[in-house]
Amino acid sequence: MNLESIKPIVVIIPYKSERASHLCKMEYRRLGKSGLQVSALSFGSWITFGNQIEDGISERLMDIAYDHGINFFDNAEVYAAGKSEEVMGDILTKKQWSRDSYIISSKVFFGAGGKLPTQRGLHRKHVVEACEQAIKRLKTDYLDLYFCHRPDKQTPIEETVWTMHNLIQQGKILYWGTSEWSAMEIMEAHAAAERYNLIGPTMEQPQYNMFVRDKVEVEFSQIYKTVGLGTTIWSPLCSGLLTGKYNNSIEASSRLKRDELGWLAERLLVQENFDKVADLMSLADELALSIPVMSIAWVLKNPNVSTAILGATKESQLLENLKALDAVDLLTDDVMARIETILNNTPVRPQY
Repeated sequence: MNLESIKPIVVIIPYKSERASHLCKMEYRRLGKSGLQVSALSFGSWITFGNQIEDGISERLMDIAYDHGINFFDNAEVYAAGKSEEVMGDILTKKQWSRDSYIISSKVFFGAGGKLPTQRGLHRKHVVEACEQAIKRLKTDYLDLYFCHRPDKQTPIEETVWTMHNLIQQGKILYWGTSEWSAMEIMEAHAAAERYNLIGPTMEQPQYNMFVRDKVEVEFSQIYKTVGLGTTIWSPLCSGLLTGKYNNSIEASSRLKRDELGWLAERLLVQENFDKVADLMSLADELALSIPVMSIAWVLKNPNVSTAILGATKESQLLENLKALDAVDLLTDDVMARIETILNNTPVRPQY
């Protein structure tokens, strides 16, 4: 199979708005070498559902996403200690959207709050029990995508691969993948799958944005071709840095001020990055775009991005970010070169 010949499909989907009625475009891309088509923009619940926003707002955001053609909703056991999945499950039950019209995920590793050894990791006991618990919280019969949220150095890779394979055979999950694994770890999983004739991972969920590039652009460059890796990238706006909101002041309620993101804030909230964001904002103004729209469009320019997961706390944020698909064509080679000059962080590729 020539993996480079896979092309996205663009369709026009009616958007039913309480304020206005118009048509919007959604692009669908194959998830790696699989036949599954995911919307180029997807919607995730990290930090927000069951935590930062009220359930009514969560419902409205999912409405907007679904009406705009988004078909992938991302979740995890650890998000709000399982509450995020419960909120999403309640919304999906209420909406009664046809189950074959959307994709939902969960992730396993950190647990849903328990600290015992049996309640965390990628050993068979936790993976199986976490899957069943996620299915129950999401009020569904199966998970479309199931991610190993981090690598587990304490569990043999063969055990994890066998467990994921068995869950697929049992109809509890349809595809499995990884999140924040290295290329070497992903290939170890594929080697184990090949050795025992099992189903290997289909996708990886890495962070990818203008400030975090190496893994997606360099480390994975070969395995897109060798195993047909799909990507469901998170944080296309670099946890809000690429909205420009941190350039003037940092509110206590901002995402990067949350305790669980202290590890990100320390690395990202530096003057050099603020200066780059200011220059990017000027360029976006020239293009008559907002910096979030330009930043998400930049991510979508990468053909190895299967889908970019959006997060939002307000309707206005989500509606604005959904404009990114229409902005992709505005990022010409010249514009991309200007962005590269501003960022000055082109990943270094190894010399073979």
